[in-house]
Amino acid sequence: MPRTLPAGVEVTSPAPRELWWELIGRDGGALVTQTPTWLDCLCAAWPLEDASRLYRFDDGRLVLVPLVRHRRRATRLLTEESWPGWGVGGPVVPDGAPDARQARIVLEDLAARPALRVAVRFGPRAAPVWGEAVPGAFAPVDRTTYLLDLEGGFEEVWAHRFRQQVRRGVRRAEREEVEVEVDRSGRLVPQFQRLYDVSVVRWAEQQHEPLALARRRRRREEPPRLLEAVAERFGTSCAIWLARCGGEPAAAIVVLRHGTHTKYWRGAMDRRLAHPVHANHLLHRLAVEDACAAGSRLYDMGDARPDSSLAGFKQSFGARPVASPAYYRERLPLTAADRRLRGAVKRVIGFRDA
Repeated sequence: MPRTLPAGVEVTSPAPRELWWELIGRDGGALVTQTPTWLDCLCAAWPLEDASRLYRFDDGRLVLVPLVRHRRRATRLLTEESWPGWGVGGPVVPDGAPDARQARIVLEDLAARPALRVAVRFGPRAAPVWGEAVPGAFAPVDRTTYLLDLEGGFEEVWAHRFRQQVRRGVRRAEREEVEVEVDRSGRLVPQFQRLYDVSVVRWAEQQHEPLALARRRRRREEPPRLLEAVAERFGTSCAIWLARCGGEPAAAIVVLRHGTHTKYWRGAMDRRLAHPVHANHLLHRLAVEDACAAGSRLYDMGDARPDSSLAGFKQSFGARPVASPAYYRERLPLTAADRRLRGAVKRVIGFRDA
């Protein structure tokens, strides 16, 4: 049974949308993936529904936790997530961090939810009070996000944060006359999807994974309708940057924006075309310059495993690693069972982590 909240604490679920947007506007650290728009995209791509929770404390403090759950009755109590697997969620807190008691009340309420699994992913700029208030019922999962500071504008970033190898790569792409266009209407979604399909083939080869299995897994984790929903719902705040080499699509990135937060969300490429001319260096250079011009303070390059080649690529742009942990509480050992099953399959097929 859900726990009874202390006197003077009220919860509304789902959270009223107009108030959610107001709180987002007052939370200087709010991310693209904490907006109602992102929740709507998730609900369009999977059978999910809004389960967000608004906490109102007796001193007037408001805390909103974005949350989704399965909308089908048979699976409704499986999970409530905010939202590991779908980006950073976690509490939206206007006007500064809550006190330790308030943070503890929110997290203990989430831990007591009736779902078999409850999970929360905190942003890289979440106040330390949240980590200190996590109940023992939650198990931690380390995550690292890479953030590029845009303070000082693009010229400062180009000269002092981009490493020399990035600047050389950009110049090489410009000499090779790589053509770049940016679309904010969703017109380039099919082009991105085709490049993504090419990327899946390369990833399958690198990981020694049967192609049919790789395609099925990727479509389950990132169905095409998710990008379609993001392009439609974010509108001009979703930019697809596409590089062409010799007239052929070579690489593309998807960049989202909300307020002063710009997020590199997804990328894909035809390596045989993109790699020799450093097309990805040019795409990110242009996206970062665009973010600076729009007044963004951060260019969020997303997660990577420390010491991986992907982490190295992000750090070459000056992005720094920041902890962005997730926590989960389970009534049954779902994660452990899933990990064992995945491990068994990987051993059978000789899977190699890229």
